[in-house]
Amino acid sequence: MSQSEDAGSATGAERDPEAVSTEAAGLLAERRQKLDRIRAAGIDPFPHGFEGREEIGTVLETHSGLEAGEETDSIHRVAGRIIGRRGHGKAAFIDLRDSTGQIQLHAKADVLGEEAFGLLDNLDLGDFIGVTGRAIVTRRGQLSLEVSEWRVLAKSLRPPPDKFHGLEDTETRYRRRELDLIANEDSREIFRVRARTVSEIRRWLDDHSFFEVETPVLQPLYGGALARPFTTHHNALDRQLYLRIATELYLKRCVVGGIDRVYELGKDFRNEGISMKHNPEFTMLEWYEAYADYEKTAADLETLVSEVAASVLGTTEIERDGRKIDLSPHWHRITLRQAILDNSGIDIARETTRESLAAAMGVELNETVGWGKLVDTLFSKRVEPKLVEPTFILDYPEELSPFAKAHRSEPGVVERWEAFIGGVEIANSFTELNDPDEQRRRFEQQAGEVARGDEEAQPYDESFIEALEQGMPPTGGVGLGIDRLVMMLTGTSSLREVVLCPAMRD
Repeated sequence: MSQSEDAGSATGAERDPEAVSTEAAGLLAERRQKLDRIRAAGIDPFPHGFEGREEIGTVLETHSGLEAGEETDSIHRVAGRIIGRRGHGKAAFIDLRDSTGQIQLHAKADVLGEEAFGLLDNLDLGDFIGVTGRAIVTRRGQLSLEVSEWRVLAKSLRPPPDKFHGLEDTETRYRRRELDLIANEDSREIFRVRARTVSEIRRWLDDHSFFEVETPVLQPLYGGALARPFTTHHNALDRQLYLRIATELYLKRCVVGGIDRVYELGKDFRNEGISMKHNPEFTMLEWYEAYADYEKTAADLETLVSEVAASVLGTTEIERDGRKIDLSPHWHRITLRQAILDNSGIDIARETTRESLAAAMGVELNETVGWGKLVDTLFSKRVEPKLVEPTFILDYPEELSPFAKAHRSEPGVVERWEAFIGGVEIANSFTELNDPDEQRRRFEQQAGEVARGDEEAQPYDESFIEALEQGMPPTGGVGLGIDRLVMMLTGTSSLREVVLCPAMRD
């Protein structure tokens, strides 16, 4: 990178915008000129591959025990992006990075020849090169490759983000994630943690004899959650379809069909607001186990999360807002009614009408909002932010849980829990309703909410009832939000930090 390009990559927060724009155009033109010079020298700046490449991380590990000033006869071929360079006359030191690590290259004119050295010395930050070199350790103790051959693998036509300050603008980081990943090691690590988390979850489920399936994303009728869907039109079928809001109803059909342990890990879509905890498309894990109930699923969820954390992070302890949180079993358990009473003084078992609950909450009653939605609002505002330690909130109103089985001993509620960590819900579970006649009644109850104007109510699904009429064994089901779990494991405060390409306004 030239000195002028170094200046152009500075933040420029107080510089004249027109001057910055002019300088940026000059840098782009300069890089185009360098591309032309490379081609004029008979070099393909975008070759098809680079055979025999080793990962930089492997090279670093192989020679980790060398002492300062030590040389070897080991020859290595590595490739990556140029992220730094320092020149000293007829020698240049280049920092090269791939996805596994960073290594210093030591290039000398008397080894490469004047022409090859000149071309290498004239490359820019962001360019990709492949090199062959001998492993040595400098007098300062830095492992390096003494370059004997090199070639351009891809010419970068735009300068990378500022190498000193990183990419700090939040909007740019989310809209141009490639720049964020180039500039910020922390961002790359977040997505490494995410990838390992998904892999470990799959491993855990596979080791526990669960069967992975894929169900339709485009569905003739949405269901399995209380949410507003995205709609689309299929031209060949000439019908309206919906992007799925959950995988629940299809996975239960698998249980009906004899797959006793089944799961799916994939995208769901909900046409709702965007916030620190919400994105219109998100990654969910749902699993269902025949002959289990919500007590069994709670034990499995806390075991899975703690074991995945231990595998991915090396510990079951995470930190949020300066507070240490231990994910090890056994998590705290409290009923929804008691949690609301403890934090608001309102007993929802006594305030059983929309009118009385709204009055107790001190809110104006909206005709489209049912009693269950008022309970949900009360819980979200008064209780949820305080659930920092891993906690199961148990036993929800039937109105909020159309697919959960009635509680075996507590009237008016169902066997459902939601799991919270750091003030964020990460998972939801039912002892699944398997009585087709009761499911029909619940659908009819939801139809009343639809008539009231609730766009998130569950539509009537006769085909699902017909599936239940074939017979479904007692079943426990879980939905675990992968994005939110990764938020907890990485200590981030927004879903946008852990979703590679979050939804953004124009």
